[in-house]
This record gives sequence, structure tokens and C-alpha cells, in this order.
Amino acid sequence: MCSHIHRMEVNAPISIVWKFVSSIDRWAPLVPGYIEHEILNENESMWKFKSELGMMKKMIQLKVVITNWLEPNRITFDLKSANEKLHGNGYFEAVHLSNNKTSMAGFIELTACGTWAKMVNPLLKTNIPIMTEELTKSVGHKIETLERNLY
Repeated sequence: MCSHIHRMEVNAPISIVWKFVSSIDRWAPLVPGYIEHEILNENESMWKFKSELGMMKKMIQLKVVITNWLEPNRITFDLKSANEKLHGNGYFEAVHLSNNKTSMAGFIELTACGTWAKMVNPLLKTNIPIMTEELTKSVGHKIETLERNLY
């Protein structure tokens, strides 16, 4: 089991953070290696992205199932691969700091099973922190940009 949490401060009110992360269409394209995603229904989507785990380069398809919407603080989701034996979960969490500042955390946990698990899990241990930090920072920076320009 490989997991990581990344926390950062976002220069935007918690309502704007929620507005952004409550729409998968807004943050799915910020996943490192993003190719495309498809919304299946209100709580489920299918994502495709390229993953580079050491020397291995693979296209991964993940089904993302939102398990809880707790406005304005937390969105939790489960992850299950369609083409690999990967499963996990994650969340975005926001805490009000002031009228224009929010603490945001991104968390991802993934585990490989099956034949490749002994080789893939050590690679995940190295890559999950990088991926989680990249995604969280991208979401935070995008929210700040949109907050200034659109909201």
C-alpha cells in the first residue's frame, strides 16, 4: 500500500475551492499524464492517463467513484483500474483559514495486486508522493488563477 498526502494554502475562499473540486471535469485534466476522462454518471468517471513507473510506461485506465461529497470540506473517492490490478482511494480536503485563504490537502493511496505487485508497489512508493504533490499543486494553482480571472 502506497500513499501520500500533500497540503498547501490556496489564495481563494473555501467556497471557490469547493466549486472547483466538486466538478471532476475541472480537475481530472490536471492529473499527471492525463489523456482523457469520461463522466459515466454523477459519481463515476473513467480516466485514461500515461504512467511512467521507473522504466515502465503504461496507459492506465482508472474508474473513479466518488464515495462522499461533504460540502465545502471534503470529496472522497475510490480508484480501481480497468486494465491493471490497481486499486486505492483518495480525497481532497479544504479547511477555511480566512475569507481569502484555504488550506487544501490532496491524498492518494494505491496498491498493486497480482503478478506484478512485487515489482510495481516499490515503484508506486516512489511515484505516488510525486503524483500527489503535482496534482494538489496543479489544482491549487488553477483555483487561484480562476479565482482571479473568472469568479
